[in-house]
Amino acid sequence: MINLLLPLAALTLLCATAQAASSIDLSVSGKITPSACEPSLSNGGVLELGKIPAKDLNLDQPTRLPDKRLQLTLTCQALTLVALKPSDNRAGSPFDSDNPLKFGLGLINGDEKVGSLLLRLESIIADDAAMQPIGSVGSSTWAPTPILSPTFRTSFTLDRTTPDIVPDAIQRLTADVLIEPTIAPANTLTLTQEVPIDGSITLDINYL
Repeated sequence: MINLLLPLAALTLLCATAQAASSIDLSVSGKITPSACEPSLSNGGVLELGKIPAKDLNLDQPTRLPDKRLQLTLTCQALTLVALKPSDNRAGSPFDSDNPLKFGLGLINGDEKVGSLLLRLESIIADDAAMQPIGSVGSSTWAPTPILSPTFRTSFTLDRTTPDIVPDAIQRLTADVLIEPTIAPANTLTLTQEVPIDGSITLDINYL
């Protein structure tokens, strides 16, 4: 009887352990904000780089094209804490893929990377006050940066001198988006016919 009861007791304990680990709770949280913000870019968000002759490209070095600018406007229904979260719709295509701050300009022939973009925010004015751009990688810690990047969120502050920088609420904001395009070295591209430059970036509003 003893030899029979010990395995049964062990089996009972094993079942109890399995039952205890067979479920998990899912909690859902969030906030419904009373105000919404609408972003817009000048020229409908379209940046035309024109036709670039292949002979004007550097053979074994990147070719930096002239900087371009678009104006960003954020219009909110009331004072609102917001951040911009860019997404690269051509992820994996920046030719200098070791730089996580840049956006891609698409691929040709399946794996040839056309180039990359770097975006900077300048001349930020919100509600008649000069603002400074700050970034955060999904946490409550913010640091000064002028860069719009696919790897972090960008918000705005009136004061970047205090140790604990935090975003400030805005209602209407304007800023210049400085766009720095670069084409990959010509010897990495097949240039026997026209090559499309195909960058695509989405700027999502995150409510803080």
